[in-house]
Amino acid sequence: MAADVTNGAIVQPLSATNTLKLTVTSTGDVFVNQAAVTATDITSDNGVVHVLGAVVLPVETVVDVAIDNGFSSLATAVITAELLPALTNPLATLTVFAPTNQAFDDIAAALGTDIAGLLALPNLADILTYHVLGSEVMAADVTNGAIVQPLSESNSLKLTVTAESDVFVNQAQVTATDITSDNGVVHVIDAVVLPVQTVVDVAINNNFTSLTAAVVEARLLPALTNPLGTFTVFAPTDEAFAALATALETDVAGLLALPNLADILTYHVLGSEVMAADVTNGAIVEPLSNSNTLKLTVTSMGDVFVNQAQVTSTDIASDNGVVHVLNAVVLPTETVADIAINNGFNTLVTAVVAAELLPALTNPFATLTVFAPTDAAFAALPDGVLDGLLADIPALTDVLLYHVVGSVALSTDLADGQMIETLQGQDIDISIMGANVMVNESNVTGADNVAGNGVVHIIDAVLIPEPTSVNNNNSLSGVSVYPNPANEIAFVEFNLNNQEQASIRVTDLNGKSLFVKNSSIGAGQHRIELPLNGLAKGMYLIEITTNTSTSVSKLSVN
Repeated sequence: MAADVTNGAIVQPLSATNTLKLTVTSTGDVFVNQAAVTATDITSDNGVVHVLGAVVLPVETVVDVAIDNGFSSLATAVITAELLPALTNPLATLTVFAPTNQAFDDIAAALGTDIAGLLALPNLADILTYHVLGSEVMAADVTNGAIVQPLSESNSLKLTVTAESDVFVNQAQVTATDITSDNGVVHVIDAVVLPVQTVVDVAINNNFTSLTAAVVEARLLPALTNPLGTFTVFAPTDEAFAALATALETDVAGLLALPNLADILTYHVLGSEVMAADVTNGAIVEPLSNSNTLKLTVTSMGDVFVNQAQVTSTDIASDNGVVHVLNAVVLPTETVADIAINNGFNTLVTAVVAAELLPALTNPFATLTVFAPTDAAFAALPDGVLDGLLADIPALTDVLLYHVVGSVALSTDLADGQMIETLQGQDIDISIMGANVMVNESNVTGADNVAGNGVVHIIDAVLIPEPTSVNNNNSLSGVSVYPNPANEIAFVEFNLNNQEQASIRVTDLNGKSLFVKNSSIGAGQHRIELPLNGLAKGMYLIEITTNTSTSVSKLSVN
């Protein structure tokens, strides 16, 4: 009788071909397989009749595959979610990605519950229909990077086919394929997939087409679609990938063919969630890639850099992490900054961080020579000098840039009496006596430490440039650059105490001169307009030089 029907009952009809699956919904509707019961309990002397809205057929369905092959947790979940009518429809054409019992146990443990807790989830039906496609897809038809829409409308499924022919649905690996039935096909997976918004969805939904293509090509979809992961992704824009391709003299297709593509991409991912407010200047963090660390910079203007790449948008949240947008691709190559960090140049690294020069020194495409003073060299400075430099960032920047040349100079390139211009603008003097090489008054104690973007020579004394702001009775003072950050125009203000010619030079952080303005001006306060049209977003140096003084300031261009 109608009152005796229970949800999920599986009963044997006179036909031995198949069982009938009964559903009683939370609203009291009753189904026999896919057919709704429209009238009940019409009695006779030899039984009872219930009226159906459809003919049921004794065909083998995807539900029968689950029941007959021991997918008890999946079958119980389908019953609880009242999905038997949909999945027993003999005229449907379905693909089911069927998690094993162990997969259900694993997700329950990860969520801190048990199977009963899973069955009580308010979105159980959405989770289950996220495992079902409305068409039949055989294993041979699956292509790497396919993004398919399941019956659930909450999210898409991301398919991966590895070079070894392993297949993944999101993070779940397919362990058995092509179990056929009369209304579709079943593929077995080793994990439950969840229709949550992941960092991959952020990339897909926000038109990071090059990044998405690279993640697909590197077979990283399974890792980044893991709903239980916790990631921070530094996501380069399409323009960033195009710029990298140009720098490598290739195109995006060429980038996708790089043998270390996966390593480059995982270099952009942290295994924990770091929001923008948690980033500190000088933090050195470990990405998923083991090739190198990432160096974070927070400038006094509030700009944030990951290595040389500027963060242009922050805190795009997903259910398995956060995405920050970068204007450049970072590469896990060893840089001159890494040589200093990894070889105990603690004071130099502290100074570089304080002067916000990490972006310049971590640029993988820079060509730099760094004369690196040891900790002992900094300790040998007169009392108070180092503390004074660390408290005076413009002066510290001036000193540090005096140790950097904007080209690669190996020891074999150096010659006695040679004068080399530094990024600070002044020259350093090279002296060679036998095997002894000197830079100004310091000795080179370790030469030719080669990095991917230059070379580091170790020196035993700090190089001090000529005074830059107090020379000749403070002839140049009161220097300011504004607005900072700037867009199309910036202004430089300064005070001259003497009748002198001033030269204002704008360079990038690698020392490349972008333009120079010369002016014959007299004593007093001066204001010079600097056109910034055509300059890419990033950090630049503004160098003011008179007959007797030089001042270097930093300018951020948005």
